[in-house]
Amino acid sequence: MNISGKQRAVFLDRDGTINVEKDYLYKTRDFEFIPGAINSIKRLNEAGFLVVVVTNQSGVGRGYYSEADVDNLHRHLLQELLRFGASVDGFYFCPHHPTKGGGQYKVVCACRKGRPGMLLQAAYEHNIDLENSYMIGDKLADIEAGSSAGCQPILVLTGYGQKTAMDSALNDVPKCADINTAVEYILQELD
Repeated sequence: MNISGKQRAVFLDRDGTINVEKDYLYKTRDFEFIPGAINSIKRLNEAGFLVVVVTNQSGVGRGYYSEADVDNLHRHLLQELLRFGASVDGFYFCPHHPTKGGGQYKVVCACRKGRPGMLLQAAYEHNIDLENSYMIGDKLADIEAGSSAGCQPILVLTGYGQKTAMDSALNDVPKCADINTAVEYILQELD
């Protein structure tokens, strides 16, 4: 906690950042942590950061799986972390898609990354100091959401990160091999 009484946080994209990218992942049996991700999250916990997962889940809007399926996967992720003494302080997901969603999910919303809605909601609910927080992800939408919220974005090269890194608009964004090196970068900045 800083002098303003607000908490520093690390916002984490889920698919391609915490876990191996698998299109429209919702089954717990298909969930696979990126090597070292559990320990990296534990290191953030120990350093006093809140850890918040923010993830676009348009598979809900597309009818591939339900919001309950997303919640179930997040419970599984959290249970696996807790087994190793790591934790996540909050999960936020956007079920919408502006063109591919159906019914109530076909909407232009404020929560879908590259917009900052999920980060702003988490900041409000958890008293987060966005200016002294980070957003780690593998897609341009993650970087845009983090920047728009006022966080320091970090691109990981796992998931879609290798392809995303080719975007010249991201030349000034730190790029790390994976969540492990991104967390190392953050912790070094603290020193």
